[in-house]
Amino acid sequence: MKVFDTKMDNDQKPLQEPLNGRFDGDYLKSRLEPLVKQPISRFEFFSLKGDASDRSYFRVNYFCPPAEKSSLIVMQLKSASSEKEPDFNRMQNFLTHLNMPVPEILYYDAERGLLFLEDGGDTHLEDLAHDSDIIPWYQKAIDLIIIMQTRVTQNMRPYCPAYTLKFDVEKLMWEMDFMIKHYIQGYLKRGLSQDDELKVRSALLGLCETLAVEERVFVHRDFHSRNLMVRGDNLLLLDFQDARMGPRQYDLVSLLKDSYVVLAEETRSELLNYYLQRMEQEEGKLIPHSHFLKIFDWMSVQRNLKAIGTFAFQYMEHKNERYLEYLDPTLQYIRDTIHSRPDLEPLGQILKQAIPRLNAETGNKVDRP
Repeated sequence: MKVFDTKMDNDQKPLQEPLNGRFDGDYLKSRLEPLVKQPISRFEFFSLKGDASDRSYFRVNYFCPPAEKSSLIVMQLKSASSEKEPDFNRMQNFLTHLNMPVPEILYYDAERGLLFLEDGGDTHLEDLAHDSDIIPWYQKAIDLIIIMQTRVTQNMRPYCPAYTLKFDVEKLMWEMDFMIKHYIQGYLKRGLSQDDELKVRSALLGLCETLAVEERVFVHRDFHSRNLMVRGDNLLLLDFQDARMGPRQYDLVSLLKDSYVVLAEETRSELLNYYLQRMEQEEGKLIPHSHFLKIFDWMSVQRNLKAIGTFAFQYMEHKNERYLEYLDPTLQYIRDTIHSRPDLEPLGQILKQAIPRLNAETGNKVDRP
């Protein structure tokens, strides 16, 4: 889901040297001083929480005389690379040229597999989610989605890694199979018979086929409250390297049915209306609301099922318990959605057989045609 968490515990102490890092103070001094054009007197290192198994992240505070402190993020790739421009760099360059708010790349050392990135700070959109005046911040996030679906999509070029990647049936079903393996069969320990697994896959295939024929736009793919940093009055976008082309509802689902922040139904409806009004103004034509909301709901089932597959994978394969608390709110999204849409009833019945927890009572919901 999320590449790294820039927030540190209040009592976290700096490390003398980065643990398991392929760099130290002497190395950083030799690379950073030419960049900042000042002598650096000392460093502080902090390990950052990360999900991706092939990357590690560190916050580095560095001090220039007399006592001025600055910071950066060091992304350590799984291994050194001969690539002059890996996908992360290509995507960052593409988005930067289109004035998207993404962290600056300060330095790339291919031989060591290290990227020096601008530090986006400690405040995520998630941290503001319970404020009474949260809607303007979510509107800023939706404005970014609209830019991605218009300006970024219109300027898509072959050198952008997302150009050839798309949410087609194969990709969407790969995510569903991932969920079956790691959540249903792994976490829930449900040994599906061959016939039962075929029924689940067949129902999910119908869902994915419906989503795959939708018009495709540039999709961030992980556009949720932990990948949006608050910087002044604006948002900074993280974790963009896996972007691809997909339905315009995808990023909206990630934001408005976020496993980490559960918005009130009234707030979600207000923000969906905001998106529709803004997009209609941008494109100069009406969007059929009924069909749009249908695909939003169908996309939310696929996206939320994918999320619980990821949470289960983290626990089953990496013994990472951090995401188990988000299984219930994510299941509640699925539960409410399949109960609110008659056109999802056949899928819902099959999912309930495979995932008994979906049979629990639903919370408040708004029925849709």
